[in-house]
Amino acid sequence: MPKKRSGGGLTGTQQAAKFLGVSVLAGAVLAGIALPAFGVLGLAAKGTVEGFDEIPANLKTPPLSQRTTILDKDGGPIATVYSRDRTVVPLTDISPYMQKAIVAIEDSRFYEHGAVDLKGVLRAANRNAQSGGVSQGASTLTQQYVKNVFVEEAGDDPDKVAEATQQTIGRKIRELKFAIQVEEELGKKKILENYLNITFFGQQAYGVEAASQRYFSKSAKDLKLEEAALLAGIVQSPSRYDPVNDTQEATKRRNTVIQRMADVKDISQAEADRAKKTEINLKVSTPKNGCITAVKGAGFFCDYVRQVFLTDPTFGKTKEDRAKVWNQGGLTVRTTLDPQAQDSAQESIKNHVYKTDEVATALSIVEPGTGKVLAMGQSRPYGGGKNETYMNLSVDQDMGGGAGYQPGSTFKPIVAAAALEQGIQPTQSYPSPYQMDYPSPVQTCKGPWTGQGVPVENENESEVGPYGMKEATAKSVNTYYVQLISQIGVCPVTELARKMGISRADGNAIEQLPSITLGTQEMSPLTMASGYATFANRGTYCTPIAIESITGPNGKEMDVPKSTCSRAMSEKTADTINTLLAGVVEDGTGQEAGLGASRPSAGKTGTTDFRLAAWFVGYTPNMAGAVWVGDPAHKRKMQGITIGGQYHDKVFGGAVPGPIWRDAMSGALDGKQAPGFNTINIPDPEKDKDKDRDRPGDNGGNDGGDDGDNGDEDPGQDSGRPGGQGGNDNSGNDNGGNTFPDLPGFP
Repeated sequence: MPKKRSGGGLTGTQQAAKFLGVSVLAGAVLAGIALPAFGVLGLAAKGTVEGFDEIPANLKTPPLSQRTTILDKDGGPIATVYSRDRTVVPLTDISPYMQKAIVAIEDSRFYEHGAVDLKGVLRAANRNAQSGGVSQGASTLTQQYVKNVFVEEAGDDPDKVAEATQQTIGRKIRELKFAIQVEEELGKKKILENYLNITFFGQQAYGVEAASQRYFSKSAKDLKLEEAALLAGIVQSPSRYDPVNDTQEATKRRNTVIQRMADVKDISQAEADRAKKTEINLKVSTPKNGCITAVKGAGFFCDYVRQVFLTDPTFGKTKEDRAKVWNQGGLTVRTTLDPQAQDSAQESIKNHVYKTDEVATALSIVEPGTGKVLAMGQSRPYGGGKNETYMNLSVDQDMGGGAGYQPGSTFKPIVAAAALEQGIQPTQSYPSPYQMDYPSPVQTCKGPWTGQGVPVENENESEVGPYGMKEATAKSVNTYYVQLISQIGVCPVTELARKMGISRADGNAIEQLPSITLGTQEMSPLTMASGYATFANRGTYCTPIAIESITGPNGKEMDVPKSTCSRAMSEKTADTINTLLAGVVEDGTGQEAGLGASRPSAGKTGTTDFRLAAWFVGYTPNMAGAVWVGDPAHKRKMQGITIGGQYHDKVFGGAVPGPIWRDAMSGALDGKQAPGFNTINIPDPEKDKDKDRDRPGDNGGNDGGDDGDNGDEDPGQDSGRPGGQGGNDNSGNDNGGNTFPDLPGFP
């Protein structure tokens, strides 16, 4: 006589033989379907015999979706996210009361039958035939588990879920075939464990551990008799027996489970009577899911981590593949977020810009040399309520942000760096009048740009040159930088921006226009912070990263994207820019952003036309940060405005973003080393307008193209000036007849 497996039930072969041998009873197997029994018999018998062996032999069991935990760099929790709130636990971590309760109420003969309980089938078929409908089902716990696997596999696709639960003969037969296989391969204990981990208990809780935490705020291993009975009773109809919304119905159902446990001798009648008299005592924990639960104001960083996962090919070839892994969850994601930096950033934001203000602010901090995103925050909290938003104002559009914001004069250092790379000396001087037209033509990557009569002016009428690069940068002189980009051309600037990871937030290419020198192309704070980190890192750009490591549900480490570092400019160029931008915070437009003499810092202010946006982007050798302030809708001009309780007649980059950056960086860097920059000696050019060497038409005897030896040039040598023909200053409008000899990119 064939042996039974441990735990009871026939072997798979015996089950299959028995199933095929009683095909005339197949209609009864479908007792859960609302069809007259006599009509089902013939249909099922025919379908069973012909289709049974065509069903795939292996049941595809998907990994159960679980919660994913997102941690900061020190291992502290940031948020818990999940497609389905589930924590898989072994049977040994589930209360024996819970195990007995679910078996008693759902399938009391679970340990006595195989995949199909023929005795139960006949009983259900007889009851249903008598009632003319479906008064009793006959699915075993194993069959229910198989159905749940189909539902789990369907995910959140409503069509697939409907297909997995449809009341059809084909679905029932398929379910039965797989149930036989599962019994053969897993055994009773494993089936019970899997069932308790997969089934839905209402209130967004999947699996018994999540349910125990949801209703009682305790682990499943600590469930008492009456608590286990309550959970077991919910499974049949989570909405009807929901104890949170209908205590009376839930109590009746719980007591039914308790009595059933007594009837099958799992507990004594005395235990049952005592348990039934116990009032339901819930300790409900509020369902918490998603980045809205993030601590330290890190909701937007949390969402950025999710976006990185969904867009990076490291986690799957297609977006669908990556989404499937993310939704299945069970991941432990350790990120780059520095809790000290994040706390400081949020505190500074809170102190300077209120969430109810007409404008908002966003701030990102990255680590030079590694690309690690250390902090990310904004004044309007993560959420869908009043004065809240789900839009991440710190990142590009394809990562959950908007179309970006004009960076204004914070783009000028990129132009300066491109000029230095082309051989222009930092002592380069231009007349720099208060107002002038763009020089024309200007060479671009696509050919010459011509724009006769396009005006540009400085912030103040008192800003009249000539200026050298150092003073022009400190004072953010527009007419100086217009002449600088006109001399070197647009193409070297956009190419260097690309090397520094600086791009438009909407994903489009930076336009080939000389106006980019004044920051007219919309960009995001994270982009600007990462770009400026290139200066701090002495010319090497590192792509931003937010994920340090990921542990999968199987406990194994997953591959994660690494920062890619590449040289964008020479160390000499970066050191020169560091020297120029240190001057901005020492005695230029960014003085309010300075960190003090004990901690060297550098940066640049920026304010756009009509004051729709204001910026400060700055750095130390070990941190770089960008602060933007403005109206995300690009409508509110920051004139006559109150921000953070302080009235401003006009908002400047140094007056609002600067202090935000200062306070955020001061706290983020507290207790950390304060290394200095490698600086360059940049002599101040003589401001004598009568000397030809200060005019843009005079070559001065040195084209400044030797190995980029920036800073060693005599101030009298006005290297690389536009014109080359001498003599004609014309208030900066006509630099030597608009010819640009011996300069890269020019005819």
